[in-house]
Amino acid sequence: MSVGERRPPGARSASVKDVAATAGVSLGTVSNVLNRPERVSAATRERVERAMNDLGFVRNESARALRAGKSRTLAYVMLDATNPFFTDVAQGIELAAEAADLSLFICNSDNRASREDTHLGHLQQQRVQGILITPVDPEADSLDTIARHGTPLVIVDRIRHDESFCSVAVDDVLGGRIAVEHLIDRGHTRVAFVGGPLSIGQVDDRWRGAREAWAEAGLPEDALILIPTTALSVSEGRSAGERLAGLPSRRRPTAAFCANDLIALGLLQQTISSGRKVPGDLAIVGYDDIEFAAAAAVPLTSVRQPRHELGRMAADLVMDEADNPRHAHQQVTFTPELVARASTLG
Repeated sequence: MSVGERRPPGARSASVKDVAATAGVSLGTVSNVLNRPERVSAATRERVERAMNDLGFVRNESARALRAGKSRTLAYVMLDATNPFFTDVAQGIELAAEAADLSLFICNSDNRASREDTHLGHLQQQRVQGILITPVDPEADSLDTIARHGTPLVIVDRIRHDESFCSVAVDDVLGGRIAVEHLIDRGHTRVAFVGGPLSIGQVDDRWRGAREAWAEAGLPEDALILIPTTALSVSEGRSAGERLAGLPSRRRPTAAFCANDLIALGLLQQTISSGRKVPGDLAIVGYDDIEFAAAAAVPLTSVRQPRHELGRMAADLVMDEADNPRHAHQQVTFTPELVARASTLG
């Protein structure tokens, strides 16, 4: 097939041998154009690239990965694809991957350990260069299995106590403290913490920070009320709002700190739909500062996590582990900040 002649539909895919024959060069020259283009003269490289284009040549990355022992791909196993926080983290990972000329697989465990294990097994079979994961359980043995098989792995938005992996997280105890300190500064002496389950490490940390701030302010312990939820979702926020509204007026909080923005948005919806005012009847603070927080009917005060930066840092760490023989595990902790809006300031 001569240069300029297109391969007919249905024909087999062009091979490296086809490219070499069409361009009139050796297989080694084609390999250099693909892998070490700086070793090939500009004129020869142009001839080979023209042959690839005319033949419709597509590089076989799967075969290349088998030869190299790893692919040019990272993977992120997120905890909950319905939560914008995790999709924002994924965007940060993707930006770092693109800058390194890597592709990114995104998987969703849906907060199920069995599904997480299935994803991890498939990713090992694909020989991905590195795995980033927000695990259901950061202490799970399945993570150790990945490491024993030689695949770099970084834990995102979680902390593993033995520091056997790199991790990237936010100081959620501090986040809980600054949320409740803000409400205390606004004059609230009866506050609800809305969120759960407490078996989720971040939720428990945010609750702990809230309790620490409350105790340091010298306020009555029973005036900080835990309103547990079964999930971190809008519907659970609405349900929590109904429970709060049903409390006797003398026990009803004047403010709520929610474990994430989805719960806060559900609580905001229920409060407004029941005829109560935010923040006049109930001030609300969320957590994460997702895009919808600022766009809510009453813009939501929230504790901001640097979501994109979390993703970028995690990707940088997993790529360093893959490429650097002297890599040392790091546990990176970001500092949250309070973004005050109308849901507490009105």
